[in-house]
Amino acid sequence: MPFHVNVGPPVLTINQGNTFMVTQDDGQIADGELGVFAEDTRFVSFYGIFANGQQWTRLNGSTTSYAVARVYLTNPQIETEDRTIAPGSLELVLSRVAGDGIHEDIDITNYGTLPVQFNLEIALRSDFADIFEVKSHKYVRRGHIETDWSQVDRELNTTYNNRDFHRRFLYRVRNASSTPRFANGRITFAVELAPRQSWHTCGYYILSADGTYPKPDKEWPEDSQFPTHCYQMAPEVAKLHQQWFDTATQITTAQEEIYRLYQQSVEDMGALRLYDRDLPLHTWLPAAGVPWFVAIFGRDSLIASLQCMLVRPNFALGTLKTLARYQATQIDDWRDAQPGKILHELRAGELAHFNRVPHTPYYGAADTTPLYLILLHETWKWTGEIGLLHEYREVAIRCLEWIDRYGDLDGDGLQEFKTRSTQGINNQGWKDSGDSIVYPDGTQVTAPIALCELQGYVFDAWMRMAEVFTALGEIERASTLQQKAGELRDRFEAQFWCEELGYYAYGLDATKKPIESIVSNAGHCLWSGIVSPERAARVVDRLMAPDLWSGWGIRTISADHPSFNPHSYHLGSIWAHDNGIIALGCKRYGLTDAAAQIARGISEAGSYFENYRLPEVYAGITQAPGAFPVQYAQANVPQAWAAGSIFHLLQAILGLQADAPNGRLYVDPDLPTWLPDLNLRQISIGNATVDLRFWREDDRTHWAADVKSGEIEVIQKSWQPW
Repeated sequence: MPFHVNVGPPVLTINQGNTFMVTQDDGQIADGELGVFAEDTRFVSFYGIFANGQQWTRLNGSTTSYAVARVYLTNPQIETEDRTIAPGSLELVLSRVAGDGIHEDIDITNYGTLPVQFNLEIALRSDFADIFEVKSHKYVRRGHIETDWSQVDRELNTTYNNRDFHRRFLYRVRNASSTPRFANGRITFAVELAPRQSWHTCGYYILSADGTYPKPDKEWPEDSQFPTHCYQMAPEVAKLHQQWFDTATQITTAQEEIYRLYQQSVEDMGALRLYDRDLPLHTWLPAAGVPWFVAIFGRDSLIASLQCMLVRPNFALGTLKTLARYQATQIDDWRDAQPGKILHELRAGELAHFNRVPHTPYYGAADTTPLYLILLHETWKWTGEIGLLHEYREVAIRCLEWIDRYGDLDGDGLQEFKTRSTQGINNQGWKDSGDSIVYPDGTQVTAPIALCELQGYVFDAWMRMAEVFTALGEIERASTLQQKAGELRDRFEAQFWCEELGYYAYGLDATKKPIESIVSNAGHCLWSGIVSPERAARVVDRLMAPDLWSGWGIRTISADHPSFNPHSYHLGSIWAHDNGIIALGCKRYGLTDAAAQIARGISEAGSYFENYRLPEVYAGITQAPGAFPVQYAQANVPQAWAAGSIFHLLQAILGLQADAPNGRLYVDPDLPTWLPDLNLRQISIGNATVDLRFWREDDRTHWAADVKSGEIEVIQKSWQPW
């Protein structure tokens, strides 16, 4: 039996909404990038738990759900006034659950044969660092931190004030078996235990973004979302999460990797939902990822919502609503904003508050605006709600105007980008790190740049909006969009195709010279349908060549490129969402073997990661005996579009296309040999719910549909380019 390698960072992460906690695997926090966070602020930068000043010894620790973690510790040898406490005779169980804050239980049991007496000490420190400072490890001391202990209320209160920016952390002790005291920066309990006796206390981490906090009570309010003990999520939180699971599309299959990857991805997508109190309870948008991107992100939320159509189409409603609310209305160079543009990122930390960074919100993404139009159309196709098109018609028109007026910087009919902000993002496609766009010799390309996938996104958006405006009865507008899309496709073929490479250029530089580096971006052009059908097979062959194909996915850049580094962020790594989009593009052009190969590579990689949880990005090392995928050092886990990649991969294999406005669901399945069967239950489309069954028999794929409610016609139909 082969030995199973389990890959993952030595940290425990729990989250709920925009609150999250990242600790060492022993449950402690030792500065670095760990801590308790909310509203882009680190409220707890150090946590240590001691017995008579000595650290406990970790036995094991794990998360039991996305919001719950438990750690088992035991004692070292402890010298006391009465006797020596033998090592391993005490058990300490540290249990935590994330909610609006963090609730922790500390339970100690004496498994020795003699009574024990010692001091339990909890050390807490708060630096209130901005999330950008934590990630960069560059800290600037600004405001004033004060800490005080209330013996009456049993609370440690730490405040941070910098002019009109305020944060407050309250650690509230409740239900303690002995009285807490505070001295030398530590909360201390005198613990006395007879053999087999247990000791308990609760700690509540209350995080305030405006400087206020709940009034102390003798007992924690009964209507709090915190449970009495941290064995599971609070009832109302658990109910919301269960509703997500109960209404999501369910799968069964004999292929364990696909099943477990899908189940974990549904869990992760549910974990990343951000609720807006101004929106209906079941309307949300996904945060991009924990720990660095627990915020509103344009590109990430849009793509994750597209991925979730198979799982639950109304996942997109909160994304459409929230991003429309922040659609830019004026020119603001500091924030790279222009009228009609869809945001890139919104932050609430100290640096954003004082305008030290432009994320209030920041609009430095060239692809969010066309992606918004793509999502609007796709949501309509899955829900069949014509009212959605009326509701967002003006938003869509402003998006289209931005594409024409500001997306095309020089009037040549192509989409380019160049930041105007002194702290803006230089590379404004999805590969947005500063070193990601390079010439074949490895030198950096400077803006303005016309990326290949941007042309594809706009082409796709125009074609989709032509269908939308046809449905709205605006035939002339629809015809104009179709004509513009056709002209863009011609321009794209003439200027981006490199015959000597047999591939499309990464982009065009400021002189309109093709950037001939071999990268994965052209695969997005397959997804958008802008690629000439005559060239699609050559593009896919190039994507699946050994320098791009690692065995565990398609690399971001060729391994033969001088800039290649498999452990980099965008220059040789593997992104699951990138591969999911490419697989859909392969399916669109009928190249099903490649789509299946990509799905197999990503699912095999996923099986190595802890709990089958795909990270944001992993190394582009070659699959070989003895090798295994390596997680990127600062990868977000969970991460929305990494989790959603399995949904795109299954959609590609099954060829699912929604046409709810016309009462149809199209399928075009081609199960590979490694996936002999797949059942989807309670797919939601239009007013209908349908179960689909797929299986291989006699080297052919068969399928059957069972409409459970509503009206929908399921038809076999292959995908086609526009």
